[in-house]
Amino acid sequence: MEATLELSLKDSLKRVFGYDTFRGTQEEIINHILEKNNTFVIMPTGAGKSLCYQLPAIVQDGTAIVISPLIALMKNQVDQMNAVGINARFLNSTLSKSESNKVKKDTIGGVVKLLYVAPESLTKEENVEFLKQAKISFAAIDEAHCISEWGHDFRPEYRRIKDIIGRLGDIPMIALTATATPKVQLDVQKNLAMDNAKLFKSSFNRSNLYYEVRQKKEAKKHLIKFLKDHKGESGIIYCLSRKKVEEIANFLKVNGFRAEPYHAGLESKVRMKNQDAFLNEDTDVIVATIAFGMGIDKPDVRFVVHYDAPKSIEGYYQETGRAGRDGIDSHCVMFYSYNDILKLEKFNKDKAVTERENAKFLLEEMAAYADSAVCRRKQLLHYFGEEYVVENCGKCDNCVHPKEQYEGQEMIQLVISAVQQTEERFGIDHISSLLAGKDTDHVKSYGHDKLDVFSRGKEINEDEFFWRSVIRQTLLNEFIKKDVENPAVFRASKKGVEFLGKPYPFMLSKDHEFTSDGEEEESERAQVNVSAFDKTLFDMLKALRRDIAHREDIPPYVIFSDPSMEEMSTLYPTTMDDLKQIVGVGESKAKKFGAPFLELIEEYVEENDIITASDVLVKSSGSKSKNKIYIIQHIDQMMDFEEIADARGMTYEEVINEVENICYSGTKLNIDYYIDQLMDDDRQDDIYDYFLNAETDSMEEAMEELKDDYSEDEVRLMRIKFMSEYAH
Repeated sequence: MEATLELSLKDSLKRVFGYDTFRGTQEEIINHILEKNNTFVIMPTGAGKSLCYQLPAIVQDGTAIVISPLIALMKNQVDQMNAVGINARFLNSTLSKSESNKVKKDTIGGVVKLLYVAPESLTKEENVEFLKQAKISFAAIDEAHCISEWGHDFRPEYRRIKDIIGRLGDIPMIALTATATPKVQLDVQKNLAMDNAKLFKSSFNRSNLYYEVRQKKEAKKHLIKFLKDHKGESGIIYCLSRKKVEEIANFLKVNGFRAEPYHAGLESKVRMKNQDAFLNEDTDVIVATIAFGMGIDKPDVRFVVHYDAPKSIEGYYQETGRAGRDGIDSHCVMFYSYNDILKLEKFNKDKAVTERENAKFLLEEMAAYADSAVCRRKQLLHYFGEEYVVENCGKCDNCVHPKEQYEGQEMIQLVISAVQQTEERFGIDHISSLLAGKDTDHVKSYGHDKLDVFSRGKEINEDEFFWRSVIRQTLLNEFIKKDVENPAVFRASKKGVEFLGKPYPFMLSKDHEFTSDGEEEESERAQVNVSAFDKTLFDMLKALRRDIAHREDIPPYVIFSDPSMEEMSTLYPTTMDDLKQIVGVGESKAKKFGAPFLELIEEYVEENDIITASDVLVKSSGSKSKNKIYIIQHIDQMMDFEEIADARGMTYEEVINEVENICYSGTKLNIDYYIDQLMDDDRQDDIYDYFLNAETDSMEEAMEELKDDYSEDEVRLMRIKFMSEYAH
């Protein structure tokens, strides 16, 4: 390479990107492109992949085309380039006609160094004709795994890239991806006719990331607790659907977190606004769809949460790769339920047969990763064809909290033998059925029920799921291997053949036993079981309430009801925010009476080392909250309760219940306009006097005393009036 060009490279590296030296194979890749050679780069997220095409575009004449499926990434990278004086533009569906024409004019004029193009835009004939008029230095195909049906994000438009680029002249190509299994790698090279391209493959190990899979039970509660542990840090939460994205983003806002949604269904202006807020630290958490992806180059993302299971290990790896790109320790958590896998399978039912089968295979691999108790890092690296020999990575849940192990020598021998005796033509379903002695139609059709290995594993364990776990661990430890052309088929490895000839003890791990029963997430504020409340604390709170009531000359129940104090004695609130979430306690009650109760609970918690409400209590943002807002607004407008019930599709009884909840939670309501229609002043005064002198606000006791003269509706309404006036 010419000395002047080398000088220009180093100068641009420092001036534009702020680096003194290249990382890994970056310099070699860049030189290879500058020499007009086709190049294939497999480099994990955060390893500096983008620089490999940005820098050669900057230092040579012409415009480099960057084909990318991620609109978010386009905008982010264009903004970054423009911020340092490099003219970069994008051409995609978010632009108006006049904006597109301006981009085309500037590109033909030679002022654009990097032109980011969506694959859908590239396939339009008018854009192909425009690019023919421009001086194109090279084409970069980002997210190149989209070419392969075995990849996690197959895009049919990617199959046309090679032909379209061919129409633009003899232009060198650089294909880049952060996730490529050996099969996907072959597909990319074949489809782009890059069989002779030089391959640059970096290690997939992200040593600063901690990988964890949690069972999806009471997921909202555990999400809140996780976010409280990472308060103020930047993070991304991936969800399965746009609806879930909106729900979780709203749920987090209600619980005091700075969070915004991000998915393809949002208006582009809203999407960009939320993305910029995240990049500029005006919001901490972005909630995004797995399908749409983020594609955001933000170095200090400290955590990535998969609220729902991803479609594939490739997708999971790429999405977790958004965390810790600055090299600092970061946390990746997946909430896992096999129900998510079943939902994703349903999404695939209308796909073509081959695509559906491939998608099913990828989902099975994802489920196997979640269930496995083997080192997460070892599993991920093995999936991408990289061996990880360290016994304990110390940075995943399975290594930090190891599961029970068992001796697996005989089982591994059986698996290798089964693979060999079935002529290395089958995968995990067939081999597991064979070893467990299941004489299925498929097994019998091949005559495999006559094999020596058939049913040999039944004496050890007749459960097919057990044998699937053994097979996966046999694969992971490279006693067998996947066929490169067909990853669903196993072959015996050299190591496996040697093991059969000279076996040795080998420990295997028991899988996790994630169940699909029970509540995965709470649709509303979870009902707290107060049947086992702390009686000692309850008595202390009751004594405190009695002292305050005596001093203030008010009935004790006006301060806090018994059910409220039972819940306090179950959840141990120690902050004003926690106290406001206790049933029957709202903002005004908490402010008026809360301080001494919180002080007492905090002392009790410290003395007895107790888990507090901040660990377990979450706020709801569901339909009940919407009803509450509507009812408060329309009581302020003096609407009759019957009209409110009709308008909200509720019964009169449900409206009364909701009004009671609102009042007992601390919101002052003036319902005089409604009561005055039903009762004269004398009747109101009688019931009011009863509650003023009663020991409890119990309706049962009130009706026992008043039932001969007053209806239950009248007593309930007056109790609401009394509590609203006296307790706030």
